[in-house]
Amino acid sequence: MTPKELKQILQALVEHGVNELTLETPDYKLTVRRGGEVQVVSVPQVQVPMLAAPPPEVPAPTPPAPAAPVEKPQVQTEAPDDCPGCVEVRAPIVGTFYRAPAPDAPPYVKEGDRVEKGQVLCIIEAMKLMNEIESEVSGIVKKILVENGEPVEYGQPLFLIQPV
Repeated sequence: MTPKELKQILQALVEHGVNELTLETPDYKLTVRRGGEVQVVSVPQVQVPMLAAPPPEVPAPTPPAPAAPVEKPQVQTEAPDDCPGCVEVRAPIVGTFYRAPAPDAPPYVKEGDRVEKGQVLCIIEAMKLMNEIESEVSGIVKKILVENGEPVEYGQPLFLIQPV
């Protein structure tokens, strides 16, 4: 599979809201879970010549432990005690956090700004794709929890927004 084909598969997952996909060929098995991990298992094609004696037994590899169930992305939850009533906006994907659309552009939002539901708050870059993260509530940005250019994990809190 080429990187271009993999990129097309990942784009289709995001565009269609698919959370899991498994693709199996004679050469490999690919399982992709949104918010989870990507696992590629290669099955090499081996030709064994005829031997006079049977080959020595090789212990079979132990199968990997079953993956934990993938949770639905948590875009928002109630915030901790430091901002009562605030809503946490969480990272729906793993990637790099950017506050602005370009290095020389002003940030989408600053602390104290009023935002509307659906307004872009930031970008998370994942595999060279720029994913706009939108506000799920109207309110005031009380705190930005991540610095520009920092890597973020799935489910990591990004913003605290006080609904109005």
